[in-house]
Amino acid sequence: MKEKRLIWLFGGFLLLFGVVTGRLFLLASNHQYAETAQRQMVTRIPLEPSRGNIYDRMGRSVTGGELRYFALSVPGESSYSRLFQYVPYQKQGLLYEKRNALTPFLIEVDRDLNDQGIYTCTVPRRYPENPLAEHLIGYVDGQGMGAAGLESAFEEVLGAGAKEAYLECITTAQGNLLAGTQPKLELGSRKKGGLVLTLDKGIQRACEAVAQQMESGCILVLDTATARVLASVSIPHFDPRHVEKSIQAGDTSLLNRPLCAYNVGSVFKPILAAAALEKGAGWYSFECEGEVDVNDQVYHCAAGRAHGEIDLARALEKSCNCYFIGLGQQLGGQTVEIMAEKFGFGKPVYLAGGMKSACGSLPKASTLKDKGQLANLSFGQGMLTATPLQVAAAMNVIASDGCYRAPAFLDRVINETNGESVEQLYEPGKRQAVRPETAKALREMLVGVVENGLGKDAKPNAGGAGGKTGTAQTGSFTEEKREKMNYWFAGFYPAEKPRYTVLVMQDGILEPKVSSGRLFAQVCDALYWLEAPEENS
Repeated sequence: MKEKRLIWLFGGFLLLFGVVTGRLFLLASNHQYAETAQRQMVTRIPLEPSRGNIYDRMGRSVTGGELRYFALSVPGESSYSRLFQYVPYQKQGLLYEKRNALTPFLIEVDRDLNDQGIYTCTVPRRYPENPLAEHLIGYVDGQGMGAAGLESAFEEVLGAGAKEAYLECITTAQGNLLAGTQPKLELGSRKKGGLVLTLDKGIQRACEAVAQQMESGCILVLDTATARVLASVSIPHFDPRHVEKSIQAGDTSLLNRPLCAYNVGSVFKPILAAAALEKGAGWYSFECEGEVDVNDQVYHCAAGRAHGEIDLARALEKSCNCYFIGLGQQLGGQTVEIMAEKFGFGKPVYLAGGMKSACGSLPKASTLKDKGQLANLSFGQGMLTATPLQVAAAMNVIASDGCYRAPAFLDRVINETNGESVEQLYEPGKRQAVRPETAKALREMLVGVVENGLGKDAKPNAGGAGGKTGTAQTGSFTEEKREKMNYWFAGFYPAEKPRYTVLVMQDGILEPKVSSGRLFAQVCDALYWLEAPEENS
């Protein structure tokens, strides 16, 4: 009996061994299982997805023009010690925390380390260290999709077909690279759609430098002949890579000021001057005593200063409120409203899709039947508000022989692969707002404002310019009950044959450190050296 039991027991072991051996053979010969095992050893490290870029009018990159370097760090102290000196200070803590991670990871470094045997990949930096026109460009969200500005308005172009980008590594159980393998970079594929703006990178940078003297405000530069926007600056700046800082601060840094409406002040006075010249009332003169009574409301010139007998040209030079109140009463509310509409007040400027400027507020003729309302509008106060973009477009009418052109920020959509145009976005068009003779006469008067009037600090070092100052009450006060003001200067350069319309506005401050006129002059000087190097050499 014992021998039979042994035989049965031995046979059972043989059968079990055969089953296990057969099973192992099947597993080893099954390619699906082998591929599954290999996939379990693959580590995919995500990268920012690719996105179409934005360019200036000369094809120079506004986004994606700088590279970021990412080095591959594998588990272990040796990788940590090799990389530490190349990792930016703010990232060194992350490197220390992940030094013994179970899988490889990418860490940003300050250079390409491939020549030192450390795998390094490059990824375009969406926004440069010093962002350009960030309020116009906007920013992307955490998923890399446009969240504001042109990034959002052109999401279908810039984000079209974007696919996941990642670095693929085959690793051992310890997290090290499998011997004989190399990391594989997969950037995904996408339709190469890019956006070309009317901005000029050189002019934009120069204006941003000038704007650093502001506490808050904006600068615009238009090509007078086309109304293409060559520079659009809003202050304070924000960092599109760290938008949360501005949100948490609760400040106004995310406002795109050129598109927001503000109290205007005396930069509106050339509109009344245009209406007077068009109606043949350029002869109108006035005895300014420093104040004027309209419907039992007393209005003052600045500091109550009496200007005496004054005509249109001198009234612009001295920015005489009393003169323009009297002129407004002569012209009537309907005439003033119609002229303001011809200059673009009260209507938004469209950029793309749902992106547009504010309308501002232009009182209707029915409202201006009230002499007090008309008096306020006549020197740019009361219910009137306008965007810096609207004011720049209005000044451009005077600079360009009386033609109104809607300001444009966008030129075309391109195929980034070959640079060919896919869609033209700039639609040139114009309408005659006032006669060329009227515009010429106004230019001469506004040159007088800079040469002889309150705008003397707006005179550039190179050549002459014309323009108008403006100081607008805001109705906003400090705790000490001091009213905050908006300080404007809108003008054109050069004086004889204007090529640029320039606007400077500083908003919601008690008094500027540097006047808007002086900032205007600095912009003109920068344009002189940037745009005419051959003439200036």
